[in-house]
This record gives sequence, C-alpha cells and structure tokens, in this order.
Amino acid sequence: MTLDQRIGQLFELGLAGDGLGATESNMIRNDHIGSVWFVDRSYAGVAGIRAVAIAVQSQVSSASTANVRFFIAANQEGGLIQAMQGPGFSRIPTAVVQGTWAAGVLESRAAVWGQELHSAGINLNFAPVMDVVPPGTDAQNQPIGVLQREYGHDPAAAGSHGTAFLRGMRQSSIAVTLKHFPGLGRVAGNTDFTTATDTTTTASDPYLASFGQGVAANADFVMVALAKYTRIDPNHLAAFSPIVITQMLRTTMGFQGVIVSDDLGDTAAVASISPATRAIDFLSAGGDMIISKTSAPAAAMVRAIRSRAATDPGFRQRVDDAALRILRAKQAWALLPC
Repeated sequence: MTLDQRIGQLFELGLAGDGLGATESNMIRNDHIGSVWFVDRSYAGVAGIRAVAIAVQSQVSSASTANVRFFIAANQEGGLIQAMQGPGFSRIPTAVVQGTWAAGVLESRAAVWGQELHSAGINLNFAPVMDVVPPGTDAQNQPIGVLQREYGHDPAAAGSHGTAFLRGMRQSSIAVTLKHFPGLGRVAGNTDFTTATDTTTTASDPYLASFGQGVAANADFVMVALAKYTRIDPNHLAAFSPIVITQMLRTTMGFQGVIVSDDLGDTAAVASISPATRAIDFLSAGGDMIISKTSAPAAAMVRAIRSRAATDPGFRQRVDDAALRILRAKQAWALLPC
C-alpha cells in the first residue's frame, strides 16, 4: 500500500443520505477512504441497503484501496437508535428492555438481528453500548439514560448483556464496537449537541468493568467518547487523551483491537477544534480509526495527516501502526484480497 492508501484506511466516512454519491466516490478514489457508514435512519429495508453496500464494495480496486474491501457500518442498537429499518429488519427494542432478558435469549436474538445486517451487506455494528447509568439518574443523562440505551444500572448487568449482544452479532459475521469508553453514563449533556464533563469516573473505576467484559470477549472495536473526564485527564477530551487511550484501554485493559473515535466531523463537542487538530491529536493519543459523518472535515483531516506524516517519522510510524491494526481486523473479517 502507498502511504496515502494507508492513511485512507484510517477513515470511516458517512454516506450522505445513506447513499453512495459522487462526493463519497471521489473520496474513495482520490483519498483512498477505506470504510464507510450509514448515517441516517433508513426505511429502505434489507434489499435497498444491500444495493448501496454492493455499490460501495464495487469501488474497491488496486488504485483506490489496494483491493482491500470496506467495513460498512451502522448504528443498530435498538429502540431510538436503530438506523436500519424497513422490510427485512426486525424492530429491535431498547437496550433497557434487552437488559431484562436472560443473556442467552439476548444472544440468540442479536444473532437474528446480525443476520439481517449481514444480508444487507453491513459488516460492522456501532454497538453494543457498555455505558453504566447510575440508578435513578436516567432523566439527567441525555446521551444514554434519556434514550434508554443502557442494558442495566450496574457494571455486571451492562457487561453481561453487552457481551451477549456481542456474541450474537459475531455469530452472524458482524464485527462489533463497544462504546463509549470510558463511559457516558455519568455526564449530563449529549456530545452530539454540547460539551460533556464527567467529574466522577476514575482510571480504576468499578464502572469500567462492563468494558472489561467486552474486551475479554474479544470485541473488534472500542469507541472512545468525546467527553472530558476531570479525574482521569482534565486537559483533554477522552478521544484525545493518551491516558484514556494508551494507558487505560491499551495497557491496563489489554485491548488489542481497533480504537475508533466517536464522530470527529460534526459533533458539538469538537466544534472549537480544527479538523486537522482533531485528527492529529486522536492518532497521537493512540487512536486508530477516525469517524467523520461528513466529507468536508474528513478531507481536511486526510490532508493534515498526509502533511504531518511527510515530515514527522514518528507520526508516520503511528499512522502505519493504526493502518496495520485496521488491516488485521479486516483480515479477521475476510476483507483482504489475500
């Protein structure tokens, strides 16, 4: 792979309107973008989504991606966060409801939901949510509690049911993403729309145990939150924190998979930071794959990484390490040409 192709592997670009438009095709061709995701709620059903997925995979070539196929992702948690709907997709209940089922029941049902995604050409789910919302605080927790996205109100319940969801998805050949490390259960604001700060969670917090269960169950991806954790690293959002990413997730938890950002393109939490700085800081902290909902910030981030890699050998090695980790994940899911 050329350096530009390796850099392209670091990106997961949103499909505007859940379709493959000229902008996305051009970025795959010119910027070598290696993964995409469905950003909107779709009622097109399995057949409609499969047509888009086939069109995406048809963009693979030696020139664009060195013949490496795409991770194609969606947010398919359940309840309000179920992006893929319509004919062929089950209506998935909220995680709060899923958390009342026996773990074995959830695993078997997640396998069915995963098979639906697989039939639609999706191979990566931005789920399960491992965040723990303290009992009685749902109404104050905008990103998780208000939307009923938690499996339970203690780490054991969140961990056991999150890993059951993980196992079911993987049975159906769907890679999974634990989110949002180190947890959004104790913040007030939703980072899509505002800044969020956690003044409680520590680097050895019991609430991290749910993520530990998911890591032990061989999760493929872990998504890092865009909140600030003042008792862990008061100077950086988690996605830009070497303490959170390298020290806690890599070293302490031993996670060897792909560390992915939350959306670095259009969320309010990063609006005051230039796209170039977002990309450089995420990778420098130890992150691997950058999610961008829209194309303009993604293009700016690609340019910034290319520029920095051309002049900084240490950063170029970081790019290579991240690309290799993503390619290993793609190898595990049969997305490499060899």
